[in-house]
Amino acid sequence: MPYLCQMKKYAITDWLPTTAKEVKRRGWEQLDVILFSGDAYIDHPSFGPAVVGRIFESFGLKIAIVPQPNVRDNLQDFTKLGKPRLFFAVTAGSMDSMISNYTASKKPRDKDAYSPGGEWGNRPDYASIKYSQILKKFYPDVPIMIGGIEASLRRVTHYDYWSDRLKPSILIDSGADLLVYGMGEQPLREIVRLVERGVPFSSIKTIKQTAFLLNKDEKMPKNKHWEDVYIHSHERCLKDKKAFAQNFKTLEVESNMMTAKRRIIQEIGDKTLVINPTYSAMTEKEIDAAYELPFTRMPHPKYRKRGPIPAYEMIKHSINIHRGCFGGCSFCTISAHQGKFIASRSKESIVKELNQITEQEDFKGYISDVGGPSANMYKMQGYDLSICEKCTAPSCIHPVVCSNLDTSHKDLLDIYKTVDAHPKVKKAFVGSGIRYDLVTPSFNKKADPKELEEYLEQLMLRHTSGRLKVAPEHTSDRVLKMMRKPSFKYFHDFKRIYDKLNIKHKLRQQLVPYFISSHPNGDMEDMANLAAETKSMGFQLEQVQDFTPTPMTVATVAYYSGYHPYTLQKTKTVTSRKEKLDQWKFFFWYKPENRQWIKDKLLQLGRKDLMQILLGKDSYQSKRRNKPRKKPCKQSLHQKKRRKK
Repeated sequence: MPYLCQMKKYAITDWLPTTAKEVKRRGWEQLDVILFSGDAYIDHPSFGPAVVGRIFESFGLKIAIVPQPNVRDNLQDFTKLGKPRLFFAVTAGSMDSMISNYTASKKPRDKDAYSPGGEWGNRPDYASIKYSQILKKFYPDVPIMIGGIEASLRRVTHYDYWSDRLKPSILIDSGADLLVYGMGEQPLREIVRLVERGVPFSSIKTIKQTAFLLNKDEKMPKNKHWEDVYIHSHERCLKDKKAFAQNFKTLEVESNMMTAKRRIIQEIGDKTLVINPTYSAMTEKEIDAAYELPFTRMPHPKYRKRGPIPAYEMIKHSINIHRGCFGGCSFCTISAHQGKFIASRSKESIVKELNQITEQEDFKGYISDVGGPSANMYKMQGYDLSICEKCTAPSCIHPVVCSNLDTSHKDLLDIYKTVDAHPKVKKAFVGSGIRYDLVTPSFNKKADPKELEEYLEQLMLRHTSGRLKVAPEHTSDRVLKMMRKPSFKYFHDFKRIYDKLNIKHKLRQQLVPYFISSHPNGDMEDMANLAAETKSMGFQLEQVQDFTPTPMTVATVAYYSGYHPYTLQKTKTVTSRKEKLDQWKFFFWYKPENRQWIKDKLLQLGRKDLMQILLGKDSYQSKRRNKPRKKPCKQSLHQKKRRKK
């Protein structure tokens, strides 16, 4: 493995301990916190379990990680480190365990990107619940705190696609005592401060970004700065899908407030769920501190003989420059977990990490990504933050770009150029997706068109590998409205700019669009139109996916309930496996085995007009494959005229 040489620089004690032997090497008799994780232990700031572990360490706690404990043997992984002084911490890892384990068609995946060798089966279904239940069995008196994306997105009544039913807050099934949702740095600081002062874990009820259960006869903890908002009970949601849909609007609005002040309360049987308000986005100083913790930036040495960990190999030479996303896409969970307000790192912090990467022995001069959840949102925020304080909109750029939003790419360009100028960097790629609408003047009307073109030019010339990936997601305006994405006409505008720059700089770069099938509010005819329109543009689609309902998204609520959570209007949804597969087939019009099926389906839809486009031989130039045409030279034009004569 390429990182083995670099491992020799470190002692085993440079990683957080994972075994009793490693704990003893530090001279510790008892641990303060033991963290159980569904991921392999990768000591890198891109992986949540490592960040949480290092945060505990920075507070002076004796912390160990038990990565991917075995739940199928005698469960010795849950007892080998003994009983912690303070509490257990549990996370399913960097992904919801069900998304990690299964495809959109509910088939088991072949690989787990967060396991050594990509080996599947090291993470149980509903990992946060499974780990917590086992720990409660062995140590019923030790508090358990759950967190990470799985716990975060399942903190309230939610639809679980894999069991096809509504489930209550994950606190019910897991038996955990406290749930930390969203990014954990801020609440963890307060939790540790209180428990170290001797405050019982059961009394920690007023920390932001936490959730817990009360017995119905218990009094609600007091906080004079917060208001209470009650949502429909879990039992009501089970009986009334519209009530479930109504709940979501409250949840999303409160998750995306700049300064949240409302506590969400829901009754679940004989319990009361309390979800405290969120913190404001991290300051530059706070987010810098998180990335400057003493990471080795490598997997634990225990994996050296088990093969590379795919997720690590993908990001080991990448730099995450910000958190949060204000796009508000209805199928995405980023804003529900990270929030819509951007928390950006300082240039100094980014350069410091860049220097660390370039000193690694396996670094060959290439940075794989300089980005974030949406790569081109760095440093973007409102001009007047007092307006943002009052805003309840889930997106800052849908249906139009907010007039108060500063979308300047100037600071981001400075970062690109700084990374590019580093003497040890041959090329720095932007691997995470950009919001193409933010760099399209016809959509982002208040931005400086020259600055947007400069950004796109820099991106194309210096930071792509010949393929730029963007996500228009669909071509139907009705579906795109549901998705909170711009009209497809703006993608046409973007492509014209992209093609013009290709010609200007004599490039032959390819534009690779992402699309989703079976999204709520879309039907078979929409997919047929999508296939025809993209084919006419010269695309043979490859970056495609079937809509997968995940907890805490608008689209998932609409998928299950049949109602849009904001308007409560009925929404068409495709739910059967056959219907989903039929929509998916339109992506692959170019496969011979699909031709007859597409012909029959178009006749059934009464769309003979699309038949020539999708099935005709002359409508798609397979050799072109979305490569921009070069302007003909004068000589070739003269030769054409002579041939005509």
